[in-house]
Amino acid sequence: MTPTVAVVGGGISGLAACYHLARGPRPPKVLLLEASARLGGWLQSTRTAEGTVFEHGPRGIRPGGVVGTDTLHMVSELGLEGDVLPVPGDHPASRNRFLYTGGALHKLPSGLGGLLRPVPPFSRALLWSGVRDLLAPAGTEPDETVHAFVHRRFGQEVADIAVDSLCRGVFAGDCRALSIRSCFPTLFEAERCRRSVLLGLALGSGKERGAESDLSRRARAERWSQWSLRGGMESLAEALVAFLRPRGVELHCHAPLRHLHRHPDGRWKLALADGTVTADHVVSALPAAALAEVLPAEAEPLARELRHIPAVSVAVVNLQYKGVTLPVTGFGHLVPSSEDPSLLGIVYDSVAFPQHDGSSAASVRLTVMLGGAWFRQSFGDPSAVAPALLLQRAQAAVREQLGLEPDPTCSIVKVHQACIPQYTLGHWQRTEHIRRFLVEQQLPLSLIGASYTGVSVNDCIASAKAAMGQLLG
Repeated sequence: MTPTVAVVGGGISGLAACYHLARGPRPPKVLLLEASARLGGWLQSTRTAEGTVFEHGPRGIRPGGVVGTDTLHMVSELGLEGDVLPVPGDHPASRNRFLYTGGALHKLPSGLGGLLRPVPPFSRALLWSGVRDLLAPAGTEPDETVHAFVHRRFGQEVADIAVDSLCRGVFAGDCRALSIRSCFPTLFEAERCRRSVLLGLALGSGKERGAESDLSRRARAERWSQWSLRGGMESLAEALVAFLRPRGVELHCHAPLRHLHRHPDGRWKLALADGTVTADHVVSALPAAALAEVLPAEAEPLARELRHIPAVSVAVVNLQYKGVTLPVTGFGHLVPSSEDPSLLGIVYDSVAFPQHDGSSAASVRLTVMLGGAWFRQSFGDPSAVAPALLLQRAQAAVREQLGLEPDPTCSIVKVHQACIPQYTLGHWQRTEHIRRFLVEQQLPLSLIGASYTGVSVNDCIASAKAAMGQLLG
């Protein structure tokens, strides 16, 4: 009898799990259960009649590494090659990234000149930070905050300004709470293996690559920094849905999971809002805290670990301006927490992807990111904050930091509650306890998604591929 696999959560992780299950030589019966009215999760794009695309979640995907190569292979198999919008290495959005600190925009140093002489906002040449790393002894702690690690190896300015901003841009999080081992494992391993981070990165650990495709070879040749899709990132979710339907995968929206219960025969009974489903194996693509709420009582040790994986909320404000010019050209700018905790950064969408401007002449699209780990102290309860307050804050930031005085011709405000998991100090121990519990209890349960081993789209797809490979043997 064909086994049944229930995938819970219809974001990119859940869709990718279904994709890999459906492609197997002997695919099981697959059910996808999504609580909301739509599939795709945080991949959310608005397309206007004029052809303008506004991204409310991820706006670009990096092509590098095994995970980036694998994602491009999947994109190829889905028939999306002709829709890919690359940002090559010589593009301004690849070369120019900025920090806003001290009331001014500063281009991040690049090239030899930026290393040999002081470049604001840094008071010393970054060469000295590199020398410090080469001479510093290796750390001995099993984990460390990102800030403490970078401070120890590269100095206070790099930690307070550059890495503080980086963590706000990637995780919307506080580098003084995030784990170096879990957030930046490559840096952690580089120090452990070679004593120096720079030496470890330079020597590397081999040239392992994922599943190659014409797209990944082209991305390497043209040195893409990122890519998107002509119809926006939600097109990836839509293509996955189109792939799954004719292959017999049952896709159910408005199907929130209320409770998981184990039958005496070892199978799962999933209690939904309007009935029950039985499955031989459950794949959870839910956020860790949401899964903790539906587990049976005998899985309380697992639920306890899951509850200790927090997530932060982010307000995404899309703005479109007509007849204005940006003072700089690049990907965008980040803001360190010492400058303004409430404002994470501003992405200059029209620079990287002008194809998404549509037919609007001289249009400039921006995305302002607000909140993150500082959401409650800045704006209050994410579920109750007034969109007008967030819009006002975003417009003020654009005026102050980019000098754009007119009101935007179009604006969209979205509040994504608990959207980015935070890998705080000791996260590696929590994930190890989770793995051990699943093995020891022999639970037919796979955990995938952003709560565990990476928050990017690539990481989510990779976690689904790895777990489904293990499940299918």
